[in-house]
Amino acid sequence: MYQTTFDEAAFLLPGVEKRQQPTKASELDYELARRIAGGDMQAFEELYQCYHRRVYSLCLRMTGNTAEAEDLTQEIFIHVYQKLGGFRGDSTLATWLHRVTVNKVLMHFRKNSRRRERTTEDGESPEPNVKDSRAGSQSPILDRLALERAVARLTPGYRAVFILHDVEGYEHAETARMCGISVGTSKSQLHKARRRLCELLRQG
Repeated sequence: MYQTTFDEAAFLLPGVEKRQQPTKASELDYELARRIAGGDMQAFEELYQCYHRRVYSLCLRMTGNTAEAEDLTQEIFIHVYQKLGGFRGDSTLATWLHRVTVNKVLMHFRKNSRRRERTTEDGESPEPNVKDSRAGSQSPILDRLALERAVARLTPGYRAVFILHDVEGYEHAETARMCGISVGTSKSQLHKARRRLCELLRQG
């Protein structure tokens, strides 16, 4: 499910929530990372149990696909086990893992771009003609589900920018850097993603 920062009304406004500056790792974070880097599987299990749900949820929001999210989550934790020795403690372990997850999902998008439909320069591609049978529902829960389904129907480029900026709270400069696009393209894709979401919700 989407985090509470993603409000059904607020998502239409620019800059829903700005990310706070990351704090440095606690001694517990650093000690856990050191133990994992040293091959302590119990410490790795602690990390997995603590962060598995968060990593999976972020993967699912960005991909809109449960199978891809599950595969990516496993890949991410394998990567974390192999690379945690490089954790310097400049941010919390949660922040570091969040960055790793975002980067892995974006790399996944790039690797699979050749299998997807050809897109225009601004990331737009033909949209599937999918109709929702829940038209007319006023239930907040169903409205929430409709919103999540609409986000899942965005093209990968739109969805990534929308999730990073409006859900995760990254500034356009950060979003553009992670997606490998210009700041102008990030702003353009976000505008079009919001407009497309409005269209999909009206159709619902």
